[in-house]
Amino acid sequence: MIASHQAAPLAPGALPPLAPAALPPRPAIIDLQGVTRVYDTGRLQVVALGGVDIRVDDGEFVAVVGPSGSGKSTLMNLIGCLDRPTSGTYRLAGTDVGSLDDDGLAELRSRRIGFVFQSYNLLPRTSALDNVAAPLMYQGVAAGRRRELATAALERLGLGDRLDHEPTELSGGQQQRVAIARALVTDPALILADEPTGNLDSHSGTEVMALLHGLHRSGRTIVLITHEHEVAEKAARQIHIRDGLVAA
Repeated sequence: MIASHQAAPLAPGALPPLAPAALPPRPAIIDLQGVTRVYDTGRLQVVALGGVDIRVDDGEFVAVVGPSGSGKSTLMNLIGCLDRPTSGTYRLAGTDVGSLDDDGLAELRSRRIGFVFQSYNLLPRTSALDNVAAPLMYQGVAAGRRRELATAALERLGLGDRLDHEPTELSGGQQQRVAIARALVTDPALILADEPTGNLDSHSGTEVMALLHGLHRSGRTIVLITHEHEVAEKAARQIHIRDGLVAA
C-alpha cells in the first residue's frame, strides 16, 4: 500500500500559503536567429558562420569558447556591431541591427557596447585619463564632464594615482584595467571582452577576471570570447563554437 500524504487542514479563518511568485523573464540583450556570415574572396566563398541561434539575457555572464578558426572571432565582430550578418537577424537590446545604416550602427555600438581587447588597444603617448575619456568625446560630452567621468572610472578600478601615465608607463594588468575603465565610462548595456587575459601573466589575468565578475555582480552583461577552457569555466554559461556552428 502506498501511503498518501495530505496537507494539514487550515485553521478556521486562515489563508492558504502563497505560491512563490514567478520572476518575470529577463529581456534579451543579444538575440541572433539563423545568423550566417559568408566571405566572398572572389574565387570562392568562405562560410565563417553557418546559421547560429544565440540568446543572451540582460545581466548574464556568458563565455563564447572555441579553437582558432571556429568562427568565434567572426561572431564577436557581429555581436559588437563591427560587421553585419550575411543572412539571419540580430537584435541588440531590441534594436534590429540589420535595419541600421553605417551611422546608425556606429551610434548603437558606441552607446550600447563597451569593448575590452586582448591587446588593450590604448592610444599610445596618451594618458590613461585621455584614453578612458576618448569614447565620451565621440559622443559629444563636454570636456569637463569627460574628465570627471573618466577619473571616476579609473578610480573605481584602483588607478586613481595613474591618471597621467601613458600606456608604456603601465604594466600589462594596469593597461587592461585602463581598457576596462574605457569600456565602462559610457555606461554600456554590454561588456564584450575578447581574450582579455591573453596577454597577461596568471596573477594579472586572475585580477582581470575578478574585475569582470565584480561588474557582473553589479548587474552588467558580460560576453567573454576565449579559446581557454579554464577561463571560460569562470563564466556562468558557456557557448561552444566549432566550424561556424554552436556545438554546445
